Amino acid sequence: MYFILFFILIISLSLILFLKHPQFGKMPSGNRLDEIKKAKNYSNGSFQNLNHTPPLAEGANMFSILKDFLFKKSNTKPLKKIPSLKTDLLNLAIEKDVLVWFGHSSYYIQIDKKRILVDPVFSGSASPLPFGVKSFNGSDIYTTDDIPEIDYLFITHDHWDHLDYKTIKKLTPKIKKVICALGVGEHLEHWGYHKNLIIEKNWNEEIKLEDGFIAHTVPSRHFSGRGIKRNASLWTSYVLITPTMKIFIGGDSGYDTHFAEIGNTFGSFDLAIIENGQYNKNWRYIHLLPDEILKVAKELNTKRLFPVHNSKFNLSLHSWDEPMSLIIENNKTENISLITPQIGEQVNLKDTTQKFTEWWKEIS
Repeated sequence: MYFILFFILIISLSLILFLKHPQFGKMPSGNRLDEIKKAKNYSNGSFQNLNHTPPLAEGANMFSILKDFLFKKSNTKPLKKIPSLKTDLLNLAIEKDVLVWFGHSSYYIQIDKKRILVDPVFSGSASPLPFGVKSFNGSDIYTTDDIPEIDYLFITHDHWDHLDYKTIKKLTPKIKKVICALGVGEHLEHWGYHKNLIIEKNWNEEIKLEDGFIAHTVPSRHFSGRGIKRNASLWTSYVLITPTMKIFIGGDSGYDTHFAEIGNTFGSFDLAIIENGQYNKNWRYIHLLPDEILKVAKELNTKRLFPVHNSKFNLSLHSWDEPMSLIIENNKTENISLITPQIGEQVNLKDTTQKFTEWWKEIS
């Protein structure tokens, strides 16, 4: 009996110490928490989606999902090395308007002489555990050393596959300004970012930046949390308006009315970056399903679509290459201009005729 109690005590203390590691960030407090409590989309101690959003679909439960993860997974990781190219970002002429994808939802945008970074994850993991959710072989060709000085770092939400402690810490001296949703700034300050560098907003706010750049925060349908408590910080997408382009920077989101509302509010987009991967019918309220992605692109009235949130981490049950295969197949009836680069490949933002290979077929 004493041995069992001692064992439980040791496990409990170990868990408490583990959760105190800086990588878990920090819960909003003080003046930041006071401001959060004033938000219309904050109630009962947490942020809320626009419409009712259960974490699991009707009929699903954690037991059945755990069973599927243990026994039904198939081809969720590539058997061969992910092919890639490597654009030299440090020596890339500032006059070039390009996008470079790092896999999953991390990418670099250089547009109208500004350098922008979105949700960078270079640590090789999307989990607090060193052995959990490792990146695919070949998908980590970039490190923080390859990143130039960044004008604007955009963070969509605080999940591990979008906000990476090790990466953010190493990038600190290179970041001029961070744009994030309410509550996320608490993590960043805890990790050493000065509060004057952080622009932290609720949905539907306008952020006037330098040289004609404007960012708008817009709703997404998701959730947040790095530890035990959920939804202490907000999740968001962005509309980035530059002197020459209008770009939708999509965070994780299930389908809802907000996409059509964004399209109606901002008109057509030159480029929409939308999640395409790590979906499952059991969590359809918080991630887009394959038959919804092109529908969203049409509602946003975008000229080009860049599907992300795939090809680096295994966070669901579908085959690793299914998101790309399905969007190509589904797009045969829609004929939307797709951007499907290899990791590290230079995408020319102003060249709407640029062609891309179906590189995932090489290792399927």
